[in-house]
Amino acid sequence: MSEQREQDITVVHVMRHGEVANPEGVLYGRLPGYHLSELGRQMADRVAEHLAARDVSHVVASPLERAQETATPIAKAHGIDLATDERLIEAENIFQGKTFGVGDGALKNPANWKYLVNPFRPSWGEPYVDQVVRMRGALDAARDRARGHEAVLVSHQLPIWILRSYVEKRRLWHDPRRRQCTLASLTTFTYEGDRIVSVGYSEPAIDLVPAHLRAGAKPVKGKDKAFGA
Repeated sequence: MSEQREQDITVVHVMRHGEVANPEGVLYGRLPGYHLSELGRQMADRVAEHLAARDVSHVVASPLERAQETATPIAKAHGIDLATDERLIEAENIFQGKTFGVGDGALKNPANWKYLVNPFRPSWGEPYVDQVVRMRGALDAARDRARGHEAVLVSHQLPIWILRSYVEKRRLWHDPRRRQCTLASLTTFTYEGDRIVSVGYSEPAIDLVPAHLRAGAKPVKGKDKAFGA
């Protein structure tokens, strides 16, 4: 009986990518050409080491470069090919390609006000409900590919947080500063059969994450732009 139960347990880790090289402080969103920084590559390697002894049989990433580069050492450590799932991509955002963060005056610019009228949808980007649908689809697909084993999905902060909020039955609209989804973190969903029975969170590379970018850190002018995640 216990052996059958073990076969029914599948673990899916949803990882946020590592730090990105972005000296201009652009909210890059879905724009191509944004790669991991040297520190970001160290984060990816650290998580690959952390997961090396786990029973990972499937690794899949968002098509964006930063996610692909984060997932590559994990797939390599397990000797498996890296897959791509478009559903893991960053959320759409009207401010993509612009600077938008603490101290830059973006919220005071009347030209932006029309995009900020509805934080519940939200009005400036991809609806939260749409993010839930695609992320849950990617999560369940990974569960099916890794039945009885473990899978790793590499995605982006907002879609990961929205997925977790949905699974944990919290409201989808939220204060972005309170997301528990630090760079290179793992949000782990454990399935028994087709049912999620637990959600966990860990930060294997937290010592590499700059203090002002950690979950719950106080915003710092000039250092806390919403770069895209």
